[in-house]
Amino acid sequence: MTLLLALLLVVPTLTGLVLVTAAPRATGATVVAAGAVAATVTAVVAIQLAVGAPAATLRIPLVPAPVDLALVYAVDGLGAALVVTVAVVGALVLLAAAGEPRLRRGRFVGTVLVFLGAMLATVTAATLPALIAPWEVMGAASWALIAFDRRDPAVAPAATRAFLTTRVADVGLYVAAGAALAAGVPGLALAGLAGAAPGWSTLVAAGLVVAALGKSAQLPFSVWLSGAMVGPSPVSALLHSATMVAAGAVLLIRAAPLLAVTGAASVVALVGALTAVVLGLVAACSRDLKQLLAASTCSQVGIMVLGAGVGAVSGAAGLLVAHAAVKALLFLVAGGWLAVLRTRSLPALRGAARRHPVLGVTFTVGAAALAGVPPLSLWWTKDAVLAGVPLGDGVLTVAGLFATALSAVSATRAAWFVWRPVRSPSIRREHRRRVPVVLGAALVALAVPAAALGAVLVAVGLVPRADAGELVTTGIVVVLAAVATWVLHSRPPRLRAAVWGRAAGAARGWFGLETATRGVVGTAVNRLARQLDRADAGLGRAVPRAAGTAPALVVALVRLGERPIASAVTALAAGVRRLGTLARRPQTGQAHQYYAQSMIAVGTLAAVAAVVVMAGVRP
Repeated sequence: MTLLLALLLVVPTLTGLVLVTAAPRATGATVVAAGAVAATVTAVVAIQLAVGAPAATLRIPLVPAPVDLALVYAVDGLGAALVVTVAVVGALVLLAAAGEPRLRRGRFVGTVLVFLGAMLATVTAATLPALIAPWEVMGAASWALIAFDRRDPAVAPAATRAFLTTRVADVGLYVAAGAALAAGVPGLALAGLAGAAPGWSTLVAAGLVVAALGKSAQLPFSVWLSGAMVGPSPVSALLHSATMVAAGAVLLIRAAPLLAVTGAASVVALVGALTAVVLGLVAACSRDLKQLLAASTCSQVGIMVLGAGVGAVSGAAGLLVAHAAVKALLFLVAGGWLAVLRTRSLPALRGAARRHPVLGVTFTVGAAALAGVPPLSLWWTKDAVLAGVPLGDGVLTVAGLFATALSAVSATRAAWFVWRPVRSPSIRREHRRRVPVVLGAALVALAVPAAALGAVLVAVGLVPRADAGELVTTGIVVVLAAVATWVLHSRPPRLRAAVWGRAAGAARGWFGLETATRGVVGTAVNRLARQLDRADAGLGRAVPRAAGTAPALVVALVRLGERPIASAVTALAAGVRRLGTLARRPQTGQAHQYYAQSMIAVGTLAAVAAVVVMAGVRP
């Protein structure tokens, strides 16, 4: 099993590095085949590991005892489900990306494989050093994927904001690692963080929470996910489903015992609930399909974070897995429509499901699952999270139900637009492009788990079954919200505009978060960068000047220091030599001279003794 775990991490990472470095501009079937083989092998290995997960552990020593730091990767129960989800979703995303000629490049396929390898290492990391390394790689790879279309002027600023926002939050991971090291946590193991001393454990928890919230695009870091929508749709499907955005939720789920003992659990639960509601409102008011799905991702991950905060870790993990299949499906469909219809605006997508049935049917399955319609995936898993909310905490319960209703509203709005009939013949003639076969195959493969995975997880016992009353309650809330949304959109446009127009105005720009983040990243960070650049330039000028003063300093040291010391040493040596010469003169070898010398010495000592005695008896 150790070999399998090593293969799981090495195969995608090494293949990706070879493609990125050796063949970044290569295109065609060879690149697609290399990516497909690596992704398929990774998925097969992940499934085998899931079957024999308890024996899979990989340890790479870094620092020997007594510190004993190592990169430790292990596949436990949660890790088994996550590695399969990441590997399978990644393989299907690569399959769908093969349908776009511009994405059949070594640079894109290789970066996706490196990203997958980093995410697989993240979900299997058992120590903080093992987590930090892939965490950093994942951030860098996400920047490269978002900025793939270099000719688009909007790409570079969006990718930079996403990178800088997550990097600021990532500082918390280093703070947590330093505090855990100071607290003496054995091997910096994630499972041992809860046993740290009270003061240090609080600092560790704070660092992990900040890093996780930033990576998972929770408030106040949510808006970087909005800008990331400028990237290719397969990249969005990857980021928003089982990989980067899910990484923060995975970290909080694994750190749930630490959150409970430090009191950070309540903060995490409140942030998750607030994000679920606020970004649920943004999704419900959005007129851009990819922005709607992005805001919905933040909202759904907020419910996972809420589950980690209240201790419903099994439900949160199940929701993470089910949501990965659903959101990958929806983003790939959105990418398909963008490629065929050249738009992602919901009003412009009217009738898109009718013109492209494969996309329409699979999108409807994903939208119904995202809405939480019984008995599809998210209905089961989301209720498992809400069932863990304490009965006395009405705020979290109401927030969870409200976020559930908002998910139904946003998913129903999207479905209503794409199924709305369009009678304009010009639109029918304009959009007769075919959906790539590989994209259709990937969508059909994703539609099945998107619909049924939640029920399967509950049936096998990986996710606890919620109470029947709770299931019925959320089912009624979802159905009522969906029906009300559909009916309202079917009413006269004036009524719909009166309701959604005001709401959309309030939610425009993600409630001002985008403007605020753009100001922070575009102003504060740039100013800091300019100051650092000036400091670097000053240091660059100071070093040559310091080097120029070195000869003069050497001459001064020779004159003021070395020469006087050398003269003093020479004089001391001469004095010692003279004393030695004088000491040899009494050594004549004649006995009478030795006798005279001894008598003189004895007399001298006697005189001294007499003087001392007389001085002692004097009154």
